[in-house]
Amino acid sequence: MAANGESCARAKKSSGAKDGQNGKSADSAMKERRQKDREERLSLVLWKRPLTTLHYFLLETLMEVKEWTLKLWQRRGAVVLVLVIFALFFLAYYTEGAHQQYVQYMEKRILWCAYWVGLGILSSVGLGTGLHTFLLYLGPHIASVTLAAYECGSTDFPEPPYPDQIVCPQDGVMEESISLFSIMSKVRLEACMWGAGTAIGELPPYFMARAARQSGADPDDEDYEEFEEMLEQAQGAQDFASRAKLGVQHLVQKVGFFGILACASIPNPLFDLAGITCGHFLVPFWTFFGATLIGKAIIKMHIQKLFVIVTFSKHIVEQMVSLMGSVPRVGPSLQKPFSQYLEAQRNKLHHAGESGPADDNWLSWVFEKVVLVMVCYFVISIVNSMAQSYAKRLQQQRHSEEKTK
Repeated sequence: MAANGESCARAKKSSGAKDGQNGKSADSAMKERRQKDREERLSLVLWKRPLTTLHYFLLETLMEVKEWTLKLWQRRGAVVLVLVIFALFFLAYYTEGAHQQYVQYMEKRILWCAYWVGLGILSSVGLGTGLHTFLLYLGPHIASVTLAAYECGSTDFPEPPYPDQIVCPQDGVMEESISLFSIMSKVRLEACMWGAGTAIGELPPYFMARAARQSGADPDDEDYEEFEEMLEQAQGAQDFASRAKLGVQHLVQKVGFFGILACASIPNPLFDLAGITCGHFLVPFWTFFGATLIGKAIIKMHIQKLFVIVTFSKHIVEQMVSLMGSVPRVGPSLQKPFSQYLEAQRNKLHHAGESGPADDNWLSWVFEKVVLVMVCYFVISIVNSMAQSYAKRLQQQRHSEEKTK
């Protein structure tokens, strides 16, 4: 009997060891398959497989249009309500009356706010990579307002043409003292709208991770897959980037609202991980979005705005231009175009509406080409990302068919 018991125990241990080995081999096979699929998708880019990438991009676009059409049809009551509201605004816009001055004022403000909110969303949502609209649009706008305020001696730019064009007031020299607070107040609306747009752009990772956690389905996102792998390997040796990601995850998970607020209030390239963490651990929506909105649209935005205004204040700019001349060899060649550019901007402020000479400064030409390259890269990244999304659909369909066989 004792021998039989020992043999049964050995059989159970051996069967348990085999099951464990089979489980490990299955996990390793799953990881290898995922890695192979990921490498196959990442090879689908315009500069390697242009025709296939464009074909998949068009198919993914049609799939997205179909899915959004079905979602709108399911919420047709809300769609009808929105259409009725737009119809009422349309009637008010084209009906003559004393209310037209208020309608035009609201139109201008709404379009101005929507413009900056849209740029903020583009900066953070990205569909694979973000368009750095702060460097391309908001930063230069704040810088131009700062330079104009010091040159004009006032922030009371005539409206119109501001903000389309900055023109110094024609009432003579203004004696208003220019301060950081006055310039910050002048650009507060557009800066806060841009920050609110970046907060809205952080919502897709949150909703994706929340839906994946609640449904228990396999994640349909590369960042979320990496996040789960990071959680599994949290105790192992990791490089600096992985430790930084893990630190953000621990801060958000343990501190909650104030942890999210701290991550959102500073320039943080890892903030996408905070959205995924909040969604994965089912943090309430208003806790996540409220902290993100306060951090990005108020705290972080004022820090960035203050930095740009201080950097482009009159005495700082003059010191920077003078210091350029002291740099050996390349200094004078850089100092000249910067001085010409600043002088041209001053002339534009004082001679609005006059036809001046064409601006052939190479600095302006370089900035225009940099903007063009960044916009093109953003568009190409969207095409690649959507093509890879369609490739993932095909891979999932193929794996599901293999399981049913």
